[in-house]
Amino acid sequence: MKTRHAIRNCFACLCAAVLMLGCGSTEDPPGISQWEEVLSRVREDFPDVRMTTTQQLADWQADTQRGPPLLLDARAADEYSVSHLRGAVVADSDLALRTALNGVGPDDPVVVYCSVGYRSAKTVQDIQEMGYQNVTNLEGSIFAWANEGRPVFRGNEPVSEVHPYDEQWGKLLDGQYHPAR
Repeated sequence: MKTRHAIRNCFACLCAAVLMLGCGSTEDPPGISQWEEVLSRVREDFPDVRMTTTQQLADWQADTQRGPPLLLDARAADEYSVSHLRGAVVADSDLALRTALNGVGPDDPVVVYCSVGYRSAKTVQDIQEMGYQNVTNLEGSIFAWANEGRPVFRGNEPVSEVHPYDEQWGKLLDGQYHPAR
């Protein structure tokens, strides 16, 4: 299993590749084409990782007849501390990931997210290699979730901020969700 540091390096490589394709330029606000490039790259790099859309997760959470999935946040602790999905557990290291999965059965539902879906796709792949079968990546992750106006939390309190990861990736996050400086 790669360390979280190695996953961050993979994410940096994706950032560079997307920027070379013209995504995230400083002149133009992010749009559908940038998201399409990011999502396409995630699918290409992780073809065996199943995806859950933000709408599917929202419907799942609203369904009182269906047990909720374990939500794992694959971002760094400082990103998680700004906001996260309700009930999510931070899994920013191999130890945190193993701790979060303690007591979870191999067929129990797990949904993993990060900023845009790349780090979480790698985490899903790692979890699958550990023998878990019912694990999916939240497509577009917390940026897509927030951009759609869905709630994010700090602890149990709703907030209107999401950590932008960095200046370039933050361009995929609606500016209203950037933390005040």
